[in-house]
Order: sequence, then structure tokens, then C-alpha cells
Amino acid sequence: MLGIDFWEFVVIGVVALVVLGPERLPRVARTAGHLLGRFQRYVTEVKAEINREMELAELKKLQSSVEDAARSIETTVRTEMQAAQKEFRDAESALSQAEEELKRTTEDFRNTAAGIPMPHMGTAPRPLSEPVAGTGGSGEPMDAAPLATPGPEPARESAVSGTDKSPAEGDEVSSPQLELSFDRAAQKQG
Repeated sequence: MLGIDFWEFVVIGVVALVVLGPERLPRVARTAGHLLGRFQRYVTEVKAEINREMELAELKKLQSSVEDAARSIETTVRTEMQAAQKEFRDAESALSQAEEELKRTTEDFRNTAAGIPMPHMGTAPRPLSEPVAGTGGSGEPMDAAPLATPGPEPARESAVSGTDKSPAEGDEVSSPQLELSFDRAAQKQG
């Protein structure tokens, strides 16, 4: 313990017996034992307190590092959320701009298409809401009687024969689109 051997304890015991005497030696030995026990408990308590303080300091370090990590994660998440919200707003505005551009383009197209003469259909275009030639509004085939009957076109005859015949004012001129519609209507009925 303190670097004292057995024989040194024996010498100390003999000197204490001679100095104190046989009557007081047991009481002094008990008192010395109690004091030694108290001293050992005090040293143990001090060691435990030092260990607790060291653990508490380590826990505080750990707590501060965890709080720093949580703050950095919170900052990162907040930054990413703001960036995502900005991208979403940008995409939303781009989409609304594209929608407006599409509406303008559609209006421009309708306005432009209203004034363009269609050579194979005549000068007045058919509105987009009317049914396609060859079908009625209910989707059933239309009666083929009002359509012009296909016949030789004067312009083609003149190109083949070399004569320059132009259609007279009362003559019906068929168009390839009307012929195609007439053929389809006939196929659906037949």
C-alpha cells in the first residue's frame, strides 16, 4: 500500500504497544481504523466526482456537436426547401406563360385562318365546331345525294387535250377532297 512490509508493521505495532500501553492500544487502533476507512471513502468519493465531471464534460461536448449537426441539417433542409419552392414557382410561371402563349397562338391561328381562302373548298372556311364532311352531327354517315357527283374536271381535260376550256358559270366543279369524302361515305353505307 505505502511501500511498507510486514516486518515494518510489526515494528510499528511493538512501538505503539510500548508507548500507549495495553489498555489504550485497542481504542487507538479502532479510532485509527475508522479514520482510515473515512479517508478511503473520501478518496473514493473524490475519484467518482472527478469521473462524473469528466463524463459530464464529454456529454456536453457530445451535446454541442449533436446540436451543431442538427442546426446544419436544419439549415441544409431549409435551403433545399427554399430552392425547391423557387424552382416550383419558376416552373409554374413558365407553365402559365406557355399556356398564355398557346392561347395567343391559337387565337392568332383562328383569326388568320378565318381570312384564308381554301382553294379546294371555296373561299369560306368551315368553322371548327361543324362536323367533318361525310358524317352528321351524331356520327352517322350523311346522305351522299347533296354532294357533287364526280366527273371529269375541265382543267384536267384541257391539260390532256390541249384545249383551254374553263368551266362555265353554272357547271359544277368537283374537288378531290369532296370525292374522297363521297367515296368514304359510300364505303360506310355499303
